[in-house]
Amino acid sequence: MKKKPMLPFGYKLMASYLLMALFPVVIIGYYAYTTSVQSIREQAASSIEGTLQQTKENVQFRLQLLSRTTDQLYWDYALQEDLRLKNNGWGIYNTTIKSVEPKLLNAVNLTPHKALLRLYITNEQFPEMYALHPPGTDPLIRMETFELLHLNRIEDKYWYKTLPVVKEGDVDENFYWMQVEEDRKVGNLSLMRRMYDYEDMKQIGFIRVVSKIDQLLSGVHYEKLGESSSVIVLDSVNEMIYASSPDAGRYPLLTKWEPEWEKGHLTVRQQLTDVGWTLVALVPDDQMEKQLGKVKRMTVLICIGSFIMLAGASLIVSRFLTVRITKIIHSLNAFREGRFNKRIQYSGNDEFYYIAEAFNEMGGYINTLIKEVYVVQMEKKGAELKALQAQINPHFLYNTLSSISRLGKLGEIERLDQMVMGLAKFYRLTLNNGKMIIPAQLEIEQAQAYIAIQKIKYGSRLDVFYDIGAEVYGYKTVKLILQPFIENVLEHALYQPTIQIKVSARARDGMLDFRIVDDGIGMKPDTLKQIWSGEPKRAGGYGIRNVDERIKLYYGQEYGVSIGSVYGGGTTVRILLPMNKQDESA
Repeated sequence: MKKKPMLPFGYKLMASYLLMALFPVVIIGYYAYTTSVQSIREQAASSIEGTLQQTKENVQFRLQLLSRTTDQLYWDYALQEDLRLKNNGWGIYNTTIKSVEPKLLNAVNLTPHKALLRLYITNEQFPEMYALHPPGTDPLIRMETFELLHLNRIEDKYWYKTLPVVKEGDVDENFYWMQVEEDRKVGNLSLMRRMYDYEDMKQIGFIRVVSKIDQLLSGVHYEKLGESSSVIVLDSVNEMIYASSPDAGRYPLLTKWEPEWEKGHLTVRQQLTDVGWTLVALVPDDQMEKQLGKVKRMTVLICIGSFIMLAGASLIVSRFLTVRITKIIHSLNAFREGRFNKRIQYSGNDEFYYIAEAFNEMGGYINTLIKEVYVVQMEKKGAELKALQAQINPHFLYNTLSSISRLGKLGEIERLDQMVMGLAKFYRLTLNNGKMIIPAQLEIEQAQAYIAIQKIKYGSRLDVFYDIGAEVYGYKTVKLILQPFIENVLEHALYQPTIQIKVSARARDGMLDFRIVDDGIGMKPDTLKQIWSGEPKRAGGYGIRNVDERIKLYYGQEYGVSIGSVYGGGTTVRILLPMNKQDESA
């Protein structure tokens, strides 16, 4: 039988390279040419959206600073007590001068810019402090920074009546951002908040902080988007209250937004939900069109150049790889069959030589690696099994169920319900579908659920403080690293009538730093040595080593648990982990 003509592998390889190069280059070139305008607009929109997001965050930060001014009065229980004073003329005058007035001044001084703080109070026996100004004028042009007024001045005003009605005994903790009275005319914004006496839950006052809109929006500037761009701020009724543009007269304030202004522009919007405003960025199309011509020309040139280079490279590579690839394929086939003693014999001083050398070394190491991986996996599974066994702590469960039974017999249904719900939450967070790597916030919630159960059991004997930094949220941690140490405190350190525990979580020096601090009996140096030696006399030693081993197994020897303790002076447990946002499977 006549054999078919043979086409050398090198020619096939070269032809395949040319076809593989030609089609992608043509398709990519056509796609890049026809969609260049859209691509640039999308990139510009993404960039503008990011810039506008930063601008939004800057404005929100300023609004939050203004909100904190009201916190100084809202949460001041001493001020609440002062405002209860009645039927004591000298006492009221002395309290006004020495307590109320300094607190108002301190609060308004927290604002990052000029503002006017007005505190309306229900106790009309207190004298008012204010400065007269003609109606409709800007109160911020005066030197005064605060005023003390009676609430009856505004109770009949329409804007005050439009605020949500609060039932007797309820507390309204909301902030209200509004333009009232002369605010709209003079370009001001008012932050308002009800103030309550937390002794009888009745409203005792009303806080209003007046600030300039252009100061709150000082970070909004069109040059961040481009020389021809504009940034407009619309209020809740779609009227312009601020404009930053090279053509200042194009956008008159306090006029309705016209959709036709968006024609010929790329428009991006961001919502300021706190105040009901909208940030609108307008970027002219001709600002982006300048980039399109260069992009189109570069796309065509790159496509042509890429094809020529790939065609030449295909000829060289096809000849170079034919013989060398064959050797590698034979050796790989041997590995596929399980013959790890196969080696590549190759003489040369190029990349294939290093491939052959690495391949030969791999054959020597592969059995060792298999054994090492097997051992590590077994250790990991063993540590996870130990952690799972520690999670389902029968002693803790029995004690909690016993406490639930006792509460039921005593008829303390509310505390019984709290303990049952706390126990359910504790085990739900503990089990967590069997995952061993969980978000840091879930680990903190699991510890808090455990403490909530123990608070019901120990009552006033147990005080717990939390110092949780917001920066730790979003990172991952090994599960069940806090609760064992809190349990050890309650089992071994509670020798006095009360005990205080502080649980903190912070990001320090590029690591997650968890700490459990107590003022209990502490430990002697010998006890610490026994814990780390592997043969502790105390039951808590096993749990401590288990947490330390699991952290080191997942993240390395530089992380883990350290303990500092003074006998009779308390104990501090420090747990260090890497700041890892990557998703990991247990």
